[in-house]
Amino acid sequence: MGGRFPMWIFAYGSLIFRPAFPYLERKRAFLPGWSRRFWQGSPDHRGVPEAPGLVATLVAEAGAMCGGCAYRIDTTEAPRILAELDVREQAGFERHCFALFEEPDGVSFAEAVVYVAKTDNPHFLGPLDEKAIASWVRTRRGPSGANIDYVLCLHDALQALAIDDPHVDTIVRWLREEVIESTSS
Repeated sequence: MGGRFPMWIFAYGSLIFRPAFPYLERKRAFLPGWSRRFWQGSPDHRGVPEAPGLVATLVAEAGAMCGGCAYRIDTTEAPRILAELDVREQAGFERHCFALFEEPDGVSFAEAVVYVAKTDNPHFLGPLDEKAIASWVRTRRGPSGANIDYVLCLHDALQALAIDDPHVDTIVRWLREEVIESTSS
């Protein structure tokens, strides 16, 4: 990868709010045919091996459109950045290259590297319903912090990008209801 063409990385989870790599440009982007789901176990970032957290992955779904952001990176930095991302996404994620759109009904503006967890990887836990996900993430913590913070930061980042994601919205609603219930008991 690299060369004279721009290089893009698509972010749909923690890379939206914590990219941890230098970039030249950041813009809202959409990936057709995929939905964001909290179905991937995280034994190394938002959980630990004996109590994995849950993080977002992409699940193929006809007619779906996953919103996030795209980062344009310097092609001379691409080998280093991708090597670092390979380590960050090592628990079941693989690199793919997909066309990105500026708007859900727009046209493709670039091909981008996208990390997707294979459904046959040992950490894939889905499908799970949103209430179960909320209960799960509320109690998990790993080297990168509390799992609930991941969900709330992603929700806030999506709102800042004006991206509606009913799956994430529903999980956050359940989290808020659980917190209200636990404080009123």
